[in-house]
Amino acid sequence: MTLQKKATVISSATATLLIVIKLFIGILSGSVAVLASAIDSVLDLIVSAFNYFAITKAEQPANKKFNYGKGKIEALAAVIEGTVITVSGLFIFYSAIKKAIYHEPLQHLENSIIVMVISLVLTIALVVFLNYVAKRTRSMVVKSDALHYKTDVLSNGAILISLVLIQVTGFELIDSIMGVVISIYIIHSAYQIIKDGVYILLDASLDEEIVEGIKNIILSEKEISDFHYLKTRKSANTNFVDVHLVFSPGISLMRAHHAGDRIEEKIKELIPDGDWVINAHLDPFDDSEMNDKTAIKMD
Repeated sequence: MTLQKKATVISSATATLLIVIKLFIGILSGSVAVLASAIDSVLDLIVSAFNYFAITKAEQPANKKFNYGKGKIEALAAVIEGTVITVSGLFIFYSAIKKAIYHEPLQHLENSIIVMVISLVLTIALVVFLNYVAKRTRSMVVKSDALHYKTDVLSNGAILISLVLIQVTGFELIDSIMGVVISIYIIHSAYQIIKDGVYILLDASLDEEIVEGIKNIILSEKEISDFHYLKTRKSANTNFVDVHLVFSPGISLMRAHHAGDRIEEKIKELIPDGDWVINAHLDPFDDSEMNDKTAIKMD
C-alpha cells in the first residue's frame, strides 16, 4: 500500500472514531457546536473514502484510452471535497442561527469538554501526519485532506474554548456565535481547495516561480538562441512541459539532441521528487511567426 493510501485509511479511521464520540455527546448535551463538529466528521469520513478511490485511480498507469493517465481525478476529488466542506459550513451556519433563535439549553458540559479535548489531540496528530505525507508525495488529495483537518483543529479548539466559557459564565449564546464563526472559516478554507482543483482541471500553468526557472534554464544553454510556445500544466504528481527550442541552422542533430537532454535534466531538478513529461521541439530557426495561430497570449 502506498503512503498516500495509508494516509487516507488513517484519516478514515480517525474520522470514524470522532463521529462516534461526538454524535453521542452532541446529542446528549444539545450543543450545536459539538453536533456540527460531528457532522463535519461524517463528511470527513465520506471524503477520505472518496480520496482513497481517487488515489487508487490516479496511480494507474497510462493506457490506450487514457494516454496521459488518470492523474486529474485527484483534482476532481479536491473540487468535490471543497464542495462537501462548503455544504458542511453552510449547515453549521444554519444550525447556529436556529440554536440562537430557539434558545435550546446545553447539558453535560463536562462530557462535551472532554470529548472536544480528545478530538483536538487526535486531529492535531492527524494533521501532522498528513502534512508529512503531502510533502513526501506532493499529492493534491492528501494536501487537501491536510488542509481540511487543519480547519478541524481550529474549529475543535474554538468549540472547546466556547464550551469552557459557557461553563464559566453561563452565557449559552456563545455556542451559537462560535458556530457562526466556525462556519464562515470553513467556507473560506474550502474556496482555496476548490480553486486549486479547478485550475488543474483547466490545465493552468505551473507556479510562476517554476515557469521562470524553466525559462532561465533554457536561456542559459549556450546552444539555444531562443525559444517559444512554452506550455506547462500539472496532473496529480506529474508536471508537463512543452516548448520549441530554437538553434542555429547549421547545428547537427546530435548536438541539438544533447542540448535538449541537458535542459530536460535541469528542469527536472526544479522539483526533484516530482514526475516530469517534457516535450521539446527542436527548431533550426525561429518559426514562431509561421505558427501564430497556436501562440499563447501571456498578457
